[in-house]
Order: sequence, then C-alpha cells, then structure tokens
Amino acid sequence: MKGIGTDYLVLDKEHGIWVENPEQKVRDEVEKHYWRTVVRTILKDWRLYVMLVPMILVFLFWRYFPMYELLGSFKVEDSVKSVAEQYSMGFSNFKALLLGTGTFAKTSQDFWQALRNTFVLSFYGLCFGFPMPIILALFFNEIRSNAARSVYQVLTYLPKFMSTVIMTSLVIMLLRMQSTANQVGVVARLLSSLGIVPEADAIGGLLNKPQYFRAIYQISGIWETAGYDSIVFFAAIIAISPTSYEAAQIDGAGKWAQMRYVVLPSILSTIVIMLITRIGSMLSIGYEKVILLTEGNNPEVLTTAQVISTFSWQLKNAQNAGARNTGLASAAEMMNNVVGMLLVIGSNTIARKASNVSLY
Repeated sequence: MKGIGTDYLVLDKEHGIWVENPEQKVRDEVEKHYWRTVVRTILKDWRLYVMLVPMILVFLFWRYFPMYELLGSFKVEDSVKSVAEQYSMGFSNFKALLLGTGTFAKTSQDFWQALRNTFVLSFYGLCFGFPMPIILALFFNEIRSNAARSVYQVLTYLPKFMSTVIMTSLVIMLLRMQSTANQVGVVARLLSSLGIVPEADAIGGLLNKPQYFRAIYQISGIWETAGYDSIVFFAAIIAISPTSYEAAQIDGAGKWAQMRYVVLPSILSTIVIMLITRIGSMLSIGYEKVILLTEGNNPEVLTTAQVISTFSWQLKNAQNAGARNTGLASAAEMMNNVVGMLLVIGSNTIARKASNVSLY
C-alpha cells in the first residue's frame, strides 16, 4: 500500500489492514452537508442578516454600480469611429494627463499640480491629524469623573455631526477680515494682533492667501474629526485589564509611564489597523470642503488648494466641457484611486512584516 495518502486511509495495526481515515470521514461529512449548514445558520440568525441588507445596498449603489462609469476613462467618443475603435484609443486620456502635449499641456500641468497638492494635504493630515484622536483618547481615559468625561466627549464629537457647509461657514466667518473694523474675523484679528500673520494678509483674508490654505484645511479637519475618531481608540483603552495598571503601579510607574508601557502597547494593534485604513484613504480628499473654503475655486489659492477631486469637478463643469473632458476627469479619478489601492497594499504588507498585525 505504499504511495497511498494517509488523508484517506490509515493502517489498522490490530487487524493489519488499511481502513478509512476517521478524520477524513468527518471532513467528507461536513463538506457533504455544508450548504445545508449554511442555510440553517442563516435561518437561525436571520435578523442579523437582515440588518446587513442596507449596507449591501449602499455598497451596490454607491461603490460597485458607479464602477461602470470608469469605462469613460478608456473611451474617446467620436461619432465617426466604431465603439471598439473608441475604446482602443482610450489610453490617450491617461497619456494626455501624464505627458500632455499640444492642447493638453495646460491640462497635464494642472493635473500634476492637483496630484501634488492632494498628496501634500493627505501627508500633513496623516502626520498631524492621525495622532490627535489617540491623544484625545488618552486624555479621556485619565478623566475620573464620568459626568465630566461625557461632557468633554460630546463637545469633541459635535463638530462631526455638523454638515460640511456649516463647518466651512464657521471657518470662513472666523478667518475672514474686511477693511471695515466691524467685520473682522475673531481668529484673524487674534492672529494679526499676536504677530503670527501680517496685518495686510489678515485684512485681505487668510483664505485668499495660498500659503495659509493647507494649515487652515488641516486645523479645521482636526477640529471636525478628531473627537469622533477617538471613539475607536478609547474603546480599545477601556478594554485593557485593570491588573496591567496595578502591576505597573507596583513597579513604581506613574501616569506617563503607564501610558507609555501599558496603554500604548495594548492598543498598538488598533493603531496599526486604523493607520492602514487612513493611508488607504490618503488621496481621497472630497471636493466639497475645498470648494467651499475657496468659495468656488478661488483662482488665487488654486496653487495649494487644487486637488484631484476639484480638478475633475472643474473639467466636468467647464463651459466647453464635452465627452473628452469627462474622459479626462474619469481618468484622473481612476489614477488617484489606483494609487490609493497601492498605498493600502504596501502599508498592509509593511505592517504585517514589521509587527505581525495587518488588515488582511
């Protein structure tokens, strides 16, 4: 019986014969009734699966069905050519964006500027915006009064539940500064009086100066999302066993030492997972907030404010917009999404090799 796999037969030493492997018999039985078990499980927990229906519909209508529009980035519409020929020429949209010659030179320059601004804004958001929820969660954990902690958490969560229009309107009101003294923005007046910004820049409006846009965008983003994003980290912190704190206190660790040697190592896996997801959405900067802050793409600040989403929005809404503009806009968005996907794969691979913690 040499060569027979032990997955199927085993030697019965008592009788000296080969018999069917009991473990393989169990596996065969499980595979035979696999779908019956699946159906039985779904029927048993049908309420949980019904709750998944809204999420599935959201993904279908807002994530998968719109992918059909990506075909527009590979198509150059020409009534003279056949559909196959139009699609065969589709890579010309990517060529026009990346290399831009002739009539597409300006479009290519704007695309590279938008890509650079998108990356810079995302990188600043990762460096300054990602640590803030962790710091807030650590501070919330040190508040002993449950009532006080609840008040502080609600105050930090509140901006997230305001619409983008309201948030940007508040930022504009705080930073806008007109020549009339009665129309001075509070923050603009404070920064000017402290000498942080020149008075001339404050009078002209900080949002009209390209050198201030990135700082304003990041600070307003932290104000809006830091409190809400701290929920995940705070939940990980409160799940830490109290015995870990007690052991650290016995060893003479103070509050800062407990944060460094107990809290942070305990929530490291959560930090890594959230970091990977944050890197994946690095280049996904929505056009709404940028357009609202620049008050309709103010050309004075486009050198630092123009991002991929606003670049595509401009192409699609230009006065002479046509099929070619739509194709270029779709190509730009697709390239942006491909880069984001590569960032997720790369960061996940690095995290898995460095810390044995990964998203998948």
